[in-house]
Amino acid sequence: MANQLSMRKILFLSLLFSITACKSKRLTADSPEKYEIEKLAQVISKNDLEKIYPNAEIAEGVDFFEEGTIEKAYTILYPETKDEILLIWNDRNRTQLYQIFFKNDGQWKSKEGIEIGTPYEELVELNGGPIDVYGFGWDYSGAVDWKDGKMANSKVRVFLEPENAPPRRFYGDHIIDSSLIEDIINLKLRVRAIVFQNSF
Repeated sequence: MANQLSMRKILFLSLLFSITACKSKRLTADSPEKYEIEKLAQVISKNDLEKIYPNAEIAEGVDFFEEGTIEKAYTILYPETKDEILLIWNDRNRTQLYQIFFKNDGQWKSKEGIEIGTPYEELVELNGGPIDVYGFGWDYSGAVDWKDGKMANSKVRVFLEPENAPPRRFYGDHIIDSSLIEDIINLKLRVRAIVFQNSF
C-alpha cells in the first residue's frame, strides 16, 4: 500500500512538473524567443501579432515583388528601426502569410541562430555539409542553396554579401560551386538578408 502511494505521488509530481514546464515555455511579449522568425510565423498563424508584439508600430501597403512580377499586400513591423521586418501576404486581407524578410542587424534571427552577419563557414557547419552560392550583382545576389544538408527542408533562405571584391567570374545568375572553397573563403561572405518562405 505504501509503495502504491509513493508511486502515485511520483506520478503526480511528474505531471505537475510537466504542466509547469509547458506553461513556462508559453510565448509572451517579454519572451526573447519572439524574435525568432519561426516564432513570428506561429504568432501570425494564431492571429496574436498585436498581443506578442504590442510595441511594434505597423505600416501597411501593396507593392510588387518577385522581380516586380507579382503584386502583394505587405506589413512592416518596427518600421525605420534596426528591428524592421517585412511580412508579405498571399491575400489582400493579410490572413495568409507568404514570406518574412529582414536585412537590418537587429534582434531577429532563425531558431538555429542565423542572423545578419553570420559568416559562410558557420552556415556550412549548421547545414552539416557544403552549400552553393549564387553569383553576385543581380536580384538574387548571393542566394544560398542548402543542397542536401540539414537546412534543406527548412523554410529559411539566406543571401550573402562579400567583404572582399569577388572576381569577375563570380558575378551573374549562376552558381558558384562549393568545390571552389578556397576562393569562397577568401571572399569573407556574411549573411546580408534572411527570408522565411512560408508558402510557395
